[in-house]
Amino acid sequence: MKIIKYFALIIIMAFSQLNLAQVSDDIMLVRKDFKSITGKNTVSVTSYEKNGIHLVYAGGVGNVDVYSLNEDGILTPISNHELHMQTGPARGMVADNINGTDFLFVANKHGNVIETFKILDNGSLDRVSLVEDTDDTYLGIAITLQVIHMKNASYLFIGGLEETPGLSSFKIQNDGKLTHVQSMKDDETIHTDGIIGMFIHKIKGKTFLYTGGFQDNGVSSFRVYDDGTFKNINNISDNNTDRYLTGAYPVTGVTLGDNKYIIVGHRHHKYYERNGFIKKTDFVYHGDGVSVFKVNKKGALVPHFVLKDDETTKLQGQTRIEIVSTDNNEAVLAVGTRDDASIQLLKLNEAGVLSPINYLETGYSIYYGLRSHKIGDDNFLIAGSFRFDLGKIVSYKISPKINREGKVLRHIVNLKYKEEATEAQVDEAVETFLQLQNEIPEIANIEWGVNDSEEGASNGFTHTFTITFNDEHAREIYLFHKAHLDLVKKVGPIIGGAFIMDYWTTTN
Repeated sequence: MKIIKYFALIIIMAFSQLNLAQVSDDIMLVRKDFKSITGKNTVSVTSYEKNGIHLVYAGGVGNVDVYSLNEDGILTPISNHELHMQTGPARGMVADNINGTDFLFVANKHGNVIETFKILDNGSLDRVSLVEDTDDTYLGIAITLQVIHMKNASYLFIGGLEETPGLSSFKIQNDGKLTHVQSMKDDETIHTDGIIGMFIHKIKGKTFLYTGGFQDNGVSSFRVYDDGTFKNINNISDNNTDRYLTGAYPVTGVTLGDNKYIIVGHRHHKYYERNGFIKKTDFVYHGDGVSVFKVNKKGALVPHFVLKDDETTKLQGQTRIEIVSTDNNEAVLAVGTRDDASIQLLKLNEAGVLSPINYLETGYSIYYGLRSHKIGDDNFLIAGSFRFDLGKIVSYKISPKINREGKVLRHIVNLKYKEEATEAQVDEAVETFLQLQNEIPEIANIEWGVNDSEEGASNGFTHTFTITFNDEHAREIYLFHKAHLDLVKKVGPIIGGAFIMDYWTTTN
């Protein structure tokens, strides 16, 4: 009887693992909401939960916007807060609890300071500390922050893009103020020239920090001690065979079973103008890919696997990699891309092998602004863009995949105009709307007409536009396209109301 039960358990476990794999392969991104920002753009996004409120912080040039996020993925503005000298952008942002107090730490990139804000009960912010750059602390053009909790204290690690770059550690006091502990100057060995991504793993009570060097094209590992000091463990540089680290950018990690992994993306230097920004211009473009490193027992990085970009993936210009969900067998990752203007979903299995699930073309370039957040059993992504003309923050839900084969999407826009709108203004608005098809290739068709109903139920709506898209990617591109945003800005003052509906239908 015991043998039968044993084999039954093995079968159940195998079946559950199969189901988990199938579930992760059968998911997609569904946009849930978007809201305007008060800043000039959205460069960085982070999230936090306080008093049962799920908070989203969007940092850009000039300020930080605060929103709540509910279980339906709806964003509600709470407040906005000016950055030091009204500059920025707020590139690195991390929220954490330090001895019972919640703080948001912000790397003010061009303000050359680290700002500490206390998170109030409703999610709003109150600045409590400001640390300026010095010749010894490498806070100039600060980009990435990482909080590390040790036995007796917590520390903030800081990296950036200084002319004389390096890695710094500060002790976080109970009031949020920062006390300098150690700074390590970059050299030809370590990869800390342009730290845009960091992650920590704990191995048998020891803490290790992993950094990516954008300018020096590689990744490094460091041992962090209880007093906040640190030392270099090992370093791995880019090559043209089994890793893609030119312009090493996002860095994250995950533990699956007994294995610990570091996942590194890159925005290759070929995507930048060589006008002095790129220090080493003798690079060779050998494609795009996501590199996976295994962490050995000593905390060192070991090259393990590379998922190469191809015609089925959107991995060009990776700027952020978020862990969406994990179990003991696999992890789901989201990769935000600047050059492909997409969010690519990936699966990492226990053996450390990455495989693509699917992607959504967002219609805007993601520049570090991507954050994964969980509410109950649901996983969300919040995204933003450095585009100055966009001015939005967007939420997505990870949902079961929907089969759209053989269907097209109808986007119905019903409008009514204000009484003071002239006939000439209305005619111009119609013509501007129809011109979108010439400016946005993803629009398959536009037709329009003036209301001819005599039933008395039109509620004052007079004009209807029907746009056809061949897939959800096209709708996203249209929604956040500059031509569409310009239309809304131009026509908005004479619009008295809008009623919009979308539906999928067969092409027959």
